[in-house]
Amino acid sequence: MKSLLHLVCLTTTLCFSALATGQSQFALNQSFAALYEQELGSTQKCLSSSANRYAVCSPALRGDGNAPFILFQQADSPIVVLTHGLSDSPFFVSAIADELYDSGYTVIAPLLPGHGLKDADAAMEDEQLAERWQAHLAEVVELALQSTDKVVLGGFSTGGALSMDYYLSNPDNVQGILLFSGALALNGNVESLSKLWGIKTLARLLDGDYQTSGPNPQKYPKVASFAGLELMELIRSIRERLEEGARVAVPVFVAHSQADQTTPIEGVQNLLTYVDADNTFYVIDEEYQLCHADLVVNRLLLEKMDFDKSRADLSETCAIPQVNPQFFPMARALRGFVEFALPQ
Repeated sequence: MKSLLHLVCLTTTLCFSALATGQSQFALNQSFAALYEQELGSTQKCLSSSANRYAVCSPALRGDGNAPFILFQQADSPIVVLTHGLSDSPFFVSAIADELYDSGYTVIAPLLPGHGLKDADAAMEDEQLAERWQAHLAEVVELALQSTDKVVLGGFSTGGALSMDYYLSNPDNVQGILLFSGALALNGNVESLSKLWGIKTLARLLDGDYQTSGPNPQKYPKVASFAGLELMELIRSIRERLEEGARVAVPVFVAHSQADQTTPIEGVQNLLTYVDADNTFYVIDEEYQLCHADLVVNRLLLEKMDFDKSRADLSETCAIPQVNPQFFPMARALRGFVEFALPQ
Protein backbone atom coordinates (compact mmCIF):
# COMPACT_ATOMS: atom_id res chain seq x y z
CA MET A 1 0.00 0.00 0.00
CA LYS A 2 2.86 2.32 0.83
CA SER A 3 4.43 1.88 -2.62
CA LEU A 4 1.06 2.51 -4.31
CA LEU A 5 0.62 5.74 -2.37
CA HIS A 6 4.17 6.66 -3.30
CA LEU A 7 3.32 6.24 -6.98
CA VAL A 8 0.15 8.32 -6.66
CA CYS A 9 1.72 10.97 -4.53
CA LEU A 10 5.46 11.63 -4.39
CA THR A 11 5.27 13.69 -1.20
CA THR A 12 2.54 14.69 1.24
CA THR A 13 3.11 18.33 0.33
CA LEU A 14 2.58 17.63 -3.37
CA CYS A 15 -0.57 15.64 -2.59
CA PHE A 16 -2.11 18.44 -0.58
CA SER A 17 -1.08 20.97 -3.23
CA ALA A 18 -2.68 18.96 -6.03
CA LEU A 19 -5.84 18.42 -3.97
CA ALA A 20 -6.08 22.12 -3.12
CA THR A 21 -5.57 23.08 -6.76
CA GLY A 22 -8.24 20.64 -7.94
CA GLN A 23 -10.75 21.85 -5.36
CA SER A 24 -10.02 25.50 -6.12
CA GLN A 25 -10.29 24.93 -9.87
CA PHE A 26 -13.60 23.04 -9.51
CA ALA A 27 -15.10 25.73 -7.26
CA LEU A 28 -14.06 28.55 -9.60
CA ASN A 29 -15.36 26.70 -12.67
CA GLN A 30 -18.72 25.99 -11.03
CA SER A 31 -19.20 29.58 -9.89
CA PHE A 32 -18.18 30.84 -13.32
CA ALA A 33 -20.69 28.55 -15.04
CA ALA A 34 -23.44 29.69 -12.66
CA LEU A 35 -22.97 33.30 -13.81
CA TYR A 36 -23.72 32.33 -17.40
CA GLU A 37 -26.68 30.14 -16.52
CA GLN A 38 -28.27 33.38 -15.29
CA GLU A 39 -27.21 35.29 -18.40
CA LEU A 40 -27.65 32.69 -21.15
CA GLY A 41 -30.06 30.13 -19.75
CA SER A 42 -29.01 26.60 -20.68
CA THR A 43 -25.23 26.10 -20.56
CA GLN A 44 -22.73 23.26 -20.74
CA LYS A 45 -19.00 22.73 -20.62
CA CYS A 46 -17.55 23.38 -24.08
CA LEU A 47 -16.08 20.41 -25.93
CA SER A 48 -12.93 22.51 -26.41
CA SER A 49 -12.31 22.50 -22.64
CA SER A 50 -9.23 20.65 -21.34
CA ALA A 51 -7.42 19.96 -18.08
CA ASN A 52 -6.48 23.59 -17.46
CA ARG A 53 -9.01 25.31 -19.73
CA TYR A 54 -12.68 25.56 -18.84
CA ALA A 55 -15.15 27.20 -21.24
CA VAL A 56 -18.91 27.71 -20.91
CA CYS A 57 -20.99 27.03 -24.02
CA SER A 58 -24.70 27.59 -24.66
CA PRO A 59 -27.21 27.11 -27.49
CA ALA A 60 -27.75 30.88 -27.27
CA LEU A 61 -24.18 31.54 -28.45
CA ARG A 62 -23.06 31.80 -32.07
CA GLY A 63 -20.39 29.16 -31.48
CA ASP A 64 -17.75 27.82 -29.10
CA GLY A 65 -15.34 30.59 -30.03
CA ASN A 66 -17.68 33.11 -28.42
CA ALA A 67 -17.66 31.30 -25.06
CA PRO A 68 -16.23 32.75 -21.84
CA PHE A 69 -13.28 30.74 -20.51
CA ILE A 70 -10.78 30.24 -17.69
CA LEU A 71 -7.13 29.21 -18.02
CA PHE A 72 -6.30 27.77 -14.60
CA GLN A 73 -2.79 27.70 -13.15
CA GLN A 74 -2.77 26.58 -9.52
CA ALA A 75 -4.67 27.31 -6.32
CA ASP A 76 -2.49 30.21 -5.14
CA SER A 77 -1.75 31.86 -8.50
CA PRO A 78 -2.59 35.52 -9.17
CA ILE A 79 -5.52 36.12 -11.53
CA VAL A 80 -5.97 38.36 -14.55
CA VAL A 81 -9.55 39.17 -15.55
CA LEU A 82 -9.19 39.86 -19.28
CA THR A 83 -12.24 41.41 -20.98
CA HIS A 84 -13.00 41.56 -24.69
CA GLY A 85 -14.21 44.51 -26.79
CA LEU A 86 -17.46 45.87 -28.18
CA SER A 87 -19.20 43.51 -30.67
CA ASP A 88 -16.57 40.77 -30.31
CA SER A 89 -16.02 37.89 -27.86
CA PRO A 90 -13.46 36.27 -25.52
CA PHE A 91 -11.89 34.66 -28.59
CA PHE A 92 -10.14 37.96 -29.32
CA VAL A 93 -8.26 38.05 -26.02
CA SER A 94 -7.18 34.40 -26.22
CA ALA A 95 -3.69 35.07 -27.64
CA ILE A 96 -2.99 37.59 -24.87
CA ALA A 97 -4.51 35.15 -22.35
CA ASP A 98 -2.02 32.49 -23.45
CA GLU A 99 0.88 34.88 -22.87
CA LEU A 100 -0.35 35.69 -19.36
CA TYR A 101 -0.99 32.03 -18.56
CA ASP A 102 2.57 31.18 -19.62
CA SER A 103 3.71 33.93 -17.22
CA GLY A 104 2.10 32.12 -14.28
CA TYR A 105 -1.35 33.70 -14.13
CA THR A 106 -4.79 32.18 -14.01
CA VAL A 107 -6.78 34.05 -16.67
CA ILE A 108 -10.53 34.61 -16.59
CA ALA A 109 -12.02 35.83 -19.89
CA PRO A 110 -15.67 36.82 -19.34
CA LEU A 111 -18.37 37.32 -21.97
CA LEU A 112 -20.01 40.74 -21.69
CA PRO A 113 -23.83 40.88 -21.70
CA GLY A 114 -25.25 41.27 -25.20
CA HIS A 115 -22.23 39.62 -26.86
CA GLY A 116 -21.61 36.34 -28.65
CA LEU A 117 -25.33 35.76 -29.18
CA LYS A 118 -27.28 34.40 -32.12
CA ASP A 119 -29.95 37.02 -31.37
CA ALA A 120 -28.62 40.26 -29.87
CA ASP A 121 -31.15 42.83 -31.10
CA ALA A 122 -32.88 43.42 -27.75
CA ALA A 123 -29.62 43.39 -25.80
CA MET A 124 -27.97 45.95 -28.06
CA GLU A 125 -30.87 48.35 -27.49
CA ASP A 126 -30.99 47.94 -23.70
CA GLU A 127 -30.95 51.27 -21.83
CA GLN A 128 -28.99 49.54 -19.07
CA LEU A 129 -26.42 47.93 -21.37
CA ALA A 130 -23.34 49.68 -19.97
CA GLU A 131 -24.58 49.12 -16.41
CA ARG A 132 -24.95 45.41 -17.22
CA TRP A 133 -21.37 45.33 -18.47
CA GLN A 134 -20.17 47.00 -15.27
CA ALA A 135 -22.19 44.68 -13.04
CA HIS A 136 -20.95 41.57 -14.85
CA LEU A 137 -17.31 42.56 -14.60
CA ALA A 138 -17.84 43.27 -10.89
CA GLU A 139 -19.29 39.77 -10.44
CA VAL A 140 -16.34 38.16 -12.21
CA VAL A 141 -13.83 40.15 -10.13
CA GLU A 142 -15.68 39.04 -6.99
CA LEU A 143 -15.19 35.43 -8.08
CA ALA A 144 -11.48 36.07 -8.58
CA LEU A 145 -11.18 37.70 -5.16
CA GLN A 146 -12.55 34.54 -3.56
CA SER A 147 -9.43 32.75 -4.82
CA THR A 148 -6.72 35.40 -4.40
CA ASP A 149 -6.10 38.99 -3.38
CA LYS A 150 -3.76 39.34 -6.38
CA VAL A 151 -6.20 40.41 -9.10
CA VAL A 152 -5.12 42.27 -12.24
CA LEU A 153 -7.62 43.75 -14.70
CA GLY A 154 -6.99 43.82 -18.41
CA GLY A 155 -8.92 44.30 -21.57
CA PHE A 156 -9.07 44.91 -25.26
CA SER A 157 -10.82 48.12 -26.41
CA THR A 158 -14.10 48.38 -24.44
CA GLY A 159 -12.71 45.77 -22.06
CA GLY A 160 -9.93 48.22 -21.24
CA ALA A 161 -12.40 51.03 -20.54
CA LEU A 162 -14.41 48.74 -18.25
CA SER A 163 -11.21 47.76 -16.43
CA MET A 164 -10.36 51.40 -15.78
CA ASP A 165 -13.94 52.13 -14.75
CA TYR A 166 -13.88 49.28 -12.23
CA TYR A 167 -10.49 50.33 -10.85
CA LEU A 168 -11.59 53.92 -10.25
CA SER A 169 -14.54 52.66 -8.20
CA ASN A 170 -12.69 49.80 -6.43
CA PRO A 171 -8.98 50.66 -6.30
CA ASP A 172 -8.25 48.34 -3.36
CA ASN A 173 -9.34 45.27 -5.35
CA VAL A 174 -6.92 45.71 -8.27
CA GLN A 175 -3.14 45.16 -8.36
CA GLY A 176 -2.50 46.24 -11.96
CA ILE A 177 -4.10 47.21 -15.29
CA LEU A 178 -3.39 45.95 -18.82
CA LEU A 179 -4.79 47.88 -21.80
CA PHE A 180 -4.74 46.64 -25.40
CA SER A 181 -6.14 49.21 -27.87
CA GLY A 182 -7.83 50.62 -24.77
CA ALA A 183 -11.00 52.61 -25.52
CA LEU A 184 -10.24 55.78 -23.58
CA ALA A 185 -11.17 57.92 -26.59
CA LEU A 186 -13.26 57.33 -29.71
CA ASN A 187 -13.10 58.66 -33.24
CA GLY A 188 -13.68 62.44 -33.20
CA ASN A 189 -16.87 62.21 -35.24
CA VAL A 190 -18.34 59.69 -32.81
CA GLU A 191 -17.40 61.83 -29.82
CA SER A 192 -19.04 64.90 -31.37
CA LEU A 193 -22.23 63.09 -32.45
CA SER A 194 -22.61 61.51 -29.02
CA LYS A 195 -23.29 64.96 -27.53
CA LEU A 196 -26.40 65.59 -29.66
CA TRP A 197 -29.81 65.54 -27.99
CA GLY A 198 -31.87 62.48 -28.92
CA ILE A 199 -28.93 60.71 -30.52
CA LYS A 200 -29.65 57.41 -28.74
CA THR A 201 -33.16 57.25 -30.19
CA LEU A 202 -31.73 57.90 -33.64
CA ALA A 203 -29.06 55.24 -33.05
CA ARG A 204 -31.72 52.61 -32.36
CA LEU A 205 -33.42 53.48 -35.64
CA LEU A 206 -30.14 53.27 -37.54
CA ASP A 207 -29.32 49.90 -35.98
CA GLY A 208 -32.66 48.49 -37.12
CA ASP A 209 -32.93 44.75 -36.65
CA TYR A 210 -29.39 44.18 -35.40
CA GLN A 211 -27.64 41.42 -37.33
CA THR A 212 -25.17 39.08 -35.67
CA SER A 213 -24.16 36.91 -38.64
CA GLY A 214 -21.28 38.03 -40.81
CA PRO A 215 -17.89 37.01 -42.22
CA ASN A 216 -16.32 36.58 -38.78
CA PRO A 217 -17.89 33.83 -36.63
CA GLN A 218 -16.16 35.25 -33.55
CA LYS A 219 -17.74 38.72 -33.63
CA TYR A 220 -20.72 40.69 -34.93
CA PRO A 221 -20.35 42.22 -38.41
CA LYS A 222 -20.86 45.79 -37.15
CA VAL A 223 -20.75 47.73 -33.88
CA ALA A 224 -24.27 48.68 -32.82
CA SER A 225 -24.56 52.49 -32.84
CA PHE A 226 -26.51 52.46 -29.58
CA ALA A 227 -23.89 50.29 -27.86
CA GLY A 228 -21.17 52.67 -29.10
CA LEU A 229 -22.97 55.55 -27.39
CA GLU A 230 -23.14 53.51 -24.18
CA LEU A 231 -19.38 53.10 -24.42
CA MET A 232 -18.93 56.84 -24.98
CA GLU A 233 -20.82 57.58 -21.77
CA LEU A 234 -18.53 55.19 -19.92
CA ILE A 235 -15.44 56.91 -21.34
CA ARG A 236 -16.76 60.33 -20.30
CA SER A 237 -17.36 59.04 -16.78
CA ILE A 238 -13.74 57.86 -16.57
CA ARG A 239 -12.46 61.23 -17.82
CA GLU A 240 -14.59 63.17 -15.36
CA ARG A 241 -13.34 61.19 -12.37
CA LEU A 242 -9.72 61.65 -13.43
CA GLU A 243 -10.21 65.36 -14.00
CA GLU A 244 -11.84 65.64 -10.58
CA GLY A 245 -8.70 64.29 -8.91
CA ALA A 246 -8.68 60.49 -9.13
CA ARG A 247 -5.26 58.96 -9.65
CA VAL A 248 -4.03 55.53 -10.75
CA ALA A 249 -1.78 54.03 -8.08
CA VAL A 250 -1.15 50.58 -9.63
CA PRO A 251 1.19 49.55 -12.47
CA VAL A 252 -0.26 49.99 -15.97
CA PHE A 253 0.68 48.30 -19.24
CA VAL A 254 -0.55 49.94 -22.46
CA ALA A 255 -0.21 48.64 -26.03
CA HIS A 256 -1.64 50.81 -28.79
CA SER A 257 -1.27 51.47 -32.50
CA GLN A 258 -0.55 55.02 -33.65
CA ALA A 259 -2.68 54.26 -36.73
CA ASP A 260 -5.74 53.27 -34.68
CA GLN A 261 -8.68 55.29 -36.04
CA THR A 262 -11.31 53.64 -33.83
CA THR A 263 -9.80 54.44 -30.44
CA PRO A 264 -7.22 57.19 -31.04
CA ILE A 265 -3.98 56.84 -29.11
CA GLU A 266 -4.56 60.21 -27.41
CA GLY A 267 -6.97 58.53 -25.01
CA VAL A 268 -4.36 56.26 -23.43
CA GLN A 269 -1.71 58.98 -23.61
CA ASN A 270 -3.95 61.18 -21.50
CA LEU A 271 -4.64 58.35 -19.05
CA LEU A 272 -0.93 57.83 -18.40
CA THR A 273 -0.63 61.41 -17.10
CA TYR A 274 -2.75 60.26 -14.14
CA VAL A 275 -0.65 57.16 -13.35
CA ASP A 276 1.60 57.40 -10.29
CA ALA A 277 3.01 53.85 -10.51
CA ASP A 278 5.28 51.97 -12.92
CA ASN A 279 3.99 51.84 -16.46
CA THR A 280 4.98 50.45 -19.84
CA PHE A 281 3.69 52.08 -23.02
CA TYR A 282 4.21 49.85 -26.05
CA VAL A 283 3.54 51.97 -29.13
CA ILE A 284 3.17 50.36 -32.57
CA ASP A 285 4.47 52.88 -35.06
CA GLU A 286 2.16 54.40 -37.64
CA GLU A 287 4.27 52.96 -40.45
CA TYR A 288 2.70 49.54 -39.78
CA GLN A 289 -0.82 50.93 -40.37
CA LEU A 290 -2.08 48.48 -37.77
CA CYS A 291 -5.86 48.54 -37.42
CA HIS A 292 -7.57 48.75 -34.03
CA ALA A 293 -8.79 45.14 -33.84
CA ASP A 294 -5.58 43.61 -35.19
CA LEU A 295 -3.39 44.59 -32.25
CA VAL A 296 -4.32 41.38 -30.35
CA VAL A 297 -4.05 39.08 -33.40
CA ASN A 298 -1.15 36.67 -33.86
CA ARG A 299 -0.87 34.07 -36.63
CA LEU A 300 -2.42 31.25 -34.63
CA LEU A 301 -5.40 33.40 -33.67
CA LEU A 302 -5.93 34.42 -37.29
CA GLU A 303 -5.88 30.78 -38.39
CA LYS A 304 -8.46 29.84 -35.76
CA MET A 305 -10.69 32.81 -36.61
CA ASP A 306 -12.13 31.12 -39.70
CA PHE A 307 -12.84 34.45 -41.36
CA ASP A 308 -14.90 34.22 -44.57
CA LYS A 309 -13.44 36.79 -46.99
CA SER A 310 -16.20 36.15 -49.52
CA ARG A 311 -18.70 37.79 -47.14
CA ALA A 312 -16.56 40.82 -46.31
CA ASP A 313 -17.03 44.35 -47.65
CA LEU A 314 -13.61 44.89 -49.19
CA SER A 315 -14.28 48.62 -49.66
CA GLU A 316 -14.10 49.13 -45.88
CA THR A 317 -10.76 49.96 -44.29
CA CYS A 318 -9.68 47.20 -41.90
CA ALA A 319 -12.37 44.85 -43.27
CA ILE A 320 -9.95 41.89 -43.46
CA PRO A 321 -8.24 40.90 -40.19
CA GLN A 322 -4.45 40.86 -40.27
CA VAL A 323 -1.67 39.60 -38.01
CA ASN A 324 -0.05 42.23 -35.81
CA PRO A 325 3.54 42.22 -37.14
CA GLN A 326 4.69 43.48 -33.73
CA PHE A 327 2.75 40.91 -31.70
CA PHE A 328 5.79 39.02 -30.42
CA PRO A 329 7.83 42.10 -29.40
CA MET A 330 4.66 43.40 -27.73
CA ALA A 331 4.23 40.06 -25.94
CA ARG A 332 7.85 40.18 -24.71
CA ALA A 333 7.24 43.66 -23.32
CA LEU A 334 4.08 42.38 -21.62
CA ARG A 335 5.95 39.46 -20.05
CA GLY A 336 8.67 41.76 -18.79
CA PHE A 337 6.08 44.07 -17.28
CA VAL A 338 4.26 41.15 -15.64
CA GLU A 339 7.50 39.76 -14.18
CA PHE A 340 8.84 42.99 -12.72
CA ALA A 341 5.82 45.20 -12.02
CA LEU A 342 2.96 42.87 -11.08
CA PRO A 343 2.32 40.52 -8.12
CA GLN A 344 3.64 36.96 -8.53
